[in-house]
Amino acid sequence: MKHPKQNGNKTKYIVVTGGVISGLGKGIVTASIGNLLKAHGFSATAIKIDPYLNFDAGTMRPTEHGEVFVTFDGGETDQDIGTYERFMDEKLSRTHNITTGQVFGSVIQRERNLEYAGKTVQVTPHIPDEIIRRIREIEQKTDADFILIEVGGVIGDYENVLFIEAVKQMYLKGDPMAFVHVVFLPVPNNLGEMKTKPAQHSIRALNELGIFPDFVIARSSQPIDDPRKEKLSVFSNIPVEATISAPDLETVYAEPLVFEQQGFSQKILNHFGLISRNMDYINSWREFVLSIKKASETKKIGIVGKYFDTGDFTLEDSYVSVIESVKHACWKHGIKPQIHWIDSKRFEKNSETLEELKELDGVIVPGGFGSSGVEGKIKAIQFCRENKIPFLGLCYGLQLAVVEYCRNVVGLKDAHTTEINPDTLFPVIDIMKEQKHNLETKNFGNTMRLGEYDAQLLPGSIVSSLYGKDVIKERHRHRYEVNPEYEKQIENAGLVFSGRNPQRRLVEFIELPGHPYFVATQAHPEFTSRPLRPHPLFNGFVAAMKQQKITLKTL
Repeated sequence: MKHPKQNGNKTKYIVVTGGVISGLGKGIVTASIGNLLKAHGFSATAIKIDPYLNFDAGTMRPTEHGEVFVTFDGGETDQDIGTYERFMDEKLSRTHNITTGQVFGSVIQRERNLEYAGKTVQVTPHIPDEIIRRIREIEQKTDADFILIEVGGVIGDYENVLFIEAVKQMYLKGDPMAFVHVVFLPVPNNLGEMKTKPAQHSIRALNELGIFPDFVIARSSQPIDDPRKEKLSVFSNIPVEATISAPDLETVYAEPLVFEQQGFSQKILNHFGLISRNMDYINSWREFVLSIKKASETKKIGIVGKYFDTGDFTLEDSYVSVIESVKHACWKHGIKPQIHWIDSKRFEKNSETLEELKELDGVIVPGGFGSSGVEGKIKAIQFCRENKIPFLGLCYGLQLAVVEYCRNVVGLKDAHTTEINPDTLFPVIDIMKEQKHNLETKNFGNTMRLGEYDAQLLPGSIVSSLYGKDVIKERHRHRYEVNPEYEKQIENAGLVFSGRNPQRRLVEFIELPGHPYFVATQAHPEFTSRPLRPHPLFNGFVAAMKQQKITLKTL
């Protein structure tokens, strides 16, 4: 298909598709391209298209589809939105994650509202039209030089055909566009040779949909060599110079630099007839990647979680933002993090296993829902508090830290969260009143305290010193809060409520004086940590681990 003449619209589009297998890293590729475009002085944003019928990711288990990433405006989105934010240092809206459920739901609702003036509503053209409308909406709001669109799934999946049709229509109508196709080139152990046939078939399947990729990203365990590039060129009509190698890397943050070494960003700019504006950002990114390689001191960090049911392969997806936040802070301190996954249910079966926590330099209890492993988490928090192990609690981690303190220090032995025990004598963590109706009617989707909320920090507190200011914003995703009826009793026992939401006086932060680092927040600070700007709470956590080791050596 011959490229139509591209019009003079300011916004350029780069569509990223994938083939052969899922999990190739299209999100990292998309984010890396955005990173490089920003490095060249252009504004860029990104859209993730998910072909599933769920309205959003909010009601899916982390083991089902990975972490639920929360945007500043309260969107519960695919984890790739978080990848874009980290690599591109952008705040993306909930509208940047488009799902089949949203698109079909909107078309059906418009039909019910008679907005189609009695016409027959069909899959084509009305579904592609709705997809395009959503993309245009983002174009108008962001006014970016580039919009990257990652199409989820694999070419050949019937679920994403309508999304491909939508971007093809935009292309045929003259929108400046480049198509990037990510393929897998396996190296079978019994052969020891990189094979291109799966990639060839994937490109051919894309061609059958009327899309001829401008660039092919060759994912493999090792860099693609010239003979393989030549073969792809001959059998898939891809110019040799349009094939970009994306080998496995020690850190995904090196991918923009690998692309830059191959001149990929310049090739993209040439495709659109553009000239680079500056390259300052790439130098900062290069220094950051170099700091990762230089990190030498190892720290053992335990993540006490519950999303372990489908095996080790899903752990990083379930807690990806927490993991990346730990890495950002560790690398800043020249530390190589060694993350240990700890199933809290083990502590419930055998309390003696808690002694294993002494081998760690710090412990994080992240967010979560439900009763599974809760008592084990509470025991782990108690052990960290009593044995002076640096502790950071996130969302559920704060709630359970309050429960633990009330049980073992305040003296409220039956204290609990009503999420787990509605009949507890001491409901120190309770549901927000306005959410009780939602729970009673089983209206669980998108009903929590979601998105950015203000927090007024206590002057002179640990968190105030970490943030360097008294009023901050953090992202939330929860229904349950510290019960105001017990706040005075808890404070009198020594736990400090070091941050509150000023509008509703809800507790946002707690800390324990005299402990090396015992800090927890109702928020999810992991969503706003950036490679070049580690989040203050994680930075303080890592600094405390480092100082703790120095103190122990001194003793």
